[in-house]
Amino acid sequence: MKLLIALYFFILATIQLGLLLGIYHYHRSQSELRPNPYWMGSLILNILALAIFGGGTMVIQSIEKPEFNFTIANSLFYIAAVFQLLFCKSLLAPISKRLQYGFAFSVAIFIPTFEFLRVYGNYEMRTTFMCAIGIIFFSWQIMMLRRKRSLEPSQQLMYMQYATAVELCFSLGRLGVLASTGFTISKVEQIPQLLVLLTVAQLVINTLSYIALGGYWAERVALANAKSKSENNEIKALLIERENLISNLLKANKTAATGALSASIAHELNQPLGASQLNIQFLQKKLAEGHLTPEQNKEVLIALLADNQRASNIIQSLRSIFSDGKIGVEQVELDELIESVLKIAKPEIQAKNIQVVLDLDSHSLINVNRGEIQQVLLNLINNAIQALSESNRSSRTLTLESRDVVDGVSLRVADNGSGISTAVQGHLFELLSSSDKRSGMGLGLWLCQHIISRHGGRILYQDAAGGGAEFNIFLPAIQE
Repeated sequence: MKLLIALYFFILATIQLGLLLGIYHYHRSQSELRPNPYWMGSLILNILALAIFGGGTMVIQSIEKPEFNFTIANSLFYIAAVFQLLFCKSLLAPISKRLQYGFAFSVAIFIPTFEFLRVYGNYEMRTTFMCAIGIIFFSWQIMMLRRKRSLEPSQQLMYMQYATAVELCFSLGRLGVLASTGFTISKVEQIPQLLVLLTVAQLVINTLSYIALGGYWAERVALANAKSKSENNEIKALLIERENLISNLLKANKTAATGALSASIAHELNQPLGASQLNIQFLQKKLAEGHLTPEQNKEVLIALLADNQRASNIIQSLRSIFSDGKIGVEQVELDELIESVLKIAKPEIQAKNIQVVLDLDSHSLINVNRGEIQQVLLNLINNAIQALSESNRSSRTLTLESRDVVDGVSLRVADNGSGISTAVQGHLFELLSSSDKRSGMGLGLWLCQHIISRHGGRILYQDAAGGGAEFNIFLPAIQE
């Protein structure tokens, strides 16, 4: 009889240990959701209690006065039940410190109480005591599980609720068997078969409760993984949308930046084209008259080539800016990009009577998208031209300086205009910040910062030393 009962306990302990190991390995493979420490702790303590109880049953001499290991085993059963109850409570709300201290105090009371019953009581008193506690805990647990399922339906919690209800029935059945027993039980062989059956059945159902808890956690992990996958897809879609938006903003900014200089560009192109037309008409007239000398022919051809090259340079600069930003990066010198943009802005600079101070002394190669960096330069030069055109200064100066610095090149674009107010400086690079005209209607400077940042550089603003605005740009050089 003793060996058979001990075997029941060992089998259940082994099943629960297998469940624990399976959960542990699954737990290590998951990063989305961790198992609740209360039910994990409850499972571990329950396994220890079953093992100690099984071992104690094998060597017990008198069931009326058992050894101290039965106090240890029953105390572990009680703490495991407390942890399972706390898990069910945590499904509804976080466990308060007050509740934790209350259950810790109950454990401190339970241990000496059961030890007193072990020494001075009998088997019936101890079993009644444990069944009464089980009935209270199971009833409370069922109410919390029902409440949780009304808020969030779960198949696994339904299984656990039903299993707890069955455990409650078995506890009541054990009390009924004890009440109907007409003699004092002092040996294991005297325990009624029905009472043994109900006890083992209750422990089996308790094992099913832990399996349901494991299933509930796996259910939550599956939902968390599905939610994470959905969120990742949404983030991916948002990033693609963001890149498309930025691409469209870049194209819009190209039009806005060059549109501000369109009249000057047209004027600049008209000059070589008009001169070419006059030279062609002169050439046609001389050819018709037959009075074209070799010297005149050479002079007209040289002039036509010069005018054509002048127009070609302007168009080439514009084409590099308007080219698709997806063409990738290339190795260029910063000074060459500055000079190409100045060719476009030159007519506007001259029309506004602005003096350009160039101090270009960088020779390091930078790996950049030519068109995007030209957009940055054109935006900053446009802003400076606009500020200087509104300035009352008699001497209007635009300064561009480039230097080789550690790990890259630096560029300083400064003007001696009215500068930017302190209130606006804090929002200068924000998207759609229209509090200052220099922000390019809230687009230009934000794009400048975006382009420079994704090239691994940085752009900063500060007030110029002699008054006005100053932008400092750093771009990393190609490492040898």
